[in-house]
Amino acid sequence: MSSKGWDKVLWERQPFPDNYIHPHSFLSSLRRNPNFKPYTYWPLVLLCCAITQHLATIFTFLAVFVRLKERWLDARVLLWVSIVSFFGGYALYEILSYSNPGRGAFTRSNTIKSSLLVFLALMGLSPVLRTLTAATSSDSIWALSACLFLLNALLADYSSMKPVPQERLTSVLSMNAAISSSVVLASRLPDDLAVFALVLFAVQSFALFPILRHQLQVTPQIAQILFTLTLCVLSFALTIPLSVSVAYIYAGISITVTFVAPGVLIWAQKFKNEIRGPWDVAVPRLN
Repeated sequence: MSSKGWDKVLWERQPFPDNYIHPHSFLSSLRRNPNFKPYTYWPLVLLCCAITQHLATIFTFLAVFVRLKERWLDARVLLWVSIVSFFGGYALYEILSYSNPGRGAFTRSNTIKSSLLVFLALMGLSPVLRTLTAATSSDSIWALSACLFLLNALLADYSSMKPVPQERLTSVLSMNAAISSSVVLASRLPDDLAVFALVLFAVQSFALFPILRHQLQVTPQIAQILFTLTLCVLSFALTIPLSVSVAYIYAGISITVTFVAPGVLIWAQKFKNEIRGPWDVAVPRLN
């Protein structure tokens, strides 16, 4: 059958079947990876710093819990550290919000009211939280806490802060998992003050710190690197006196997440092969 006079239209009657294509133009519109943007190594490493910071926060919290449980740390010291950290973090957030007004600032009076409400609520609930899991074995508590912290790490929001902050469902579930894990761990502490100090520290670590971390992602790269390095050194220093093997496992995970995983992604880019052609569903182009 001759292809003379054939046009690629369906509304005109032609002496060709509807699925006819000219032999020389069959693969002329084929495109490979049309929307592909190759990654580079060091920007990926910088993006992975958010994950490293979150892991450091989890291991720091666990190290603090062990010290409280074994009575190696006075709960009053942790309480004052939490209070000082809150005011320091709030001041830093205000400075970053002032330098980036489009990032959205919140009312100071509402912040003070919410902080006082959380402080008083935790103080009043501490006796209840201490006996919350009295009938549950410690092995079940450790397993449940590990699963909840794993869920927290998987669902956490590691993206940079958008001009209009939008709370994601996964980030809410991640925070709830971390707070729930902290509560069940706090129920294994010996006194009410230790429970109150640990849960307050958990609220700051897993509810307030991610907000500050998002703001820090708009700072210069050297500031993000120094902040990540400080958190990693602190968590490693707190973990290694408790267990050398756990400290080395944590160091291995941090190195893998920060440096090895970006390299694996860069290596896997060469296997990406997305083929587009005229057989795909048409996508409208809007100006």
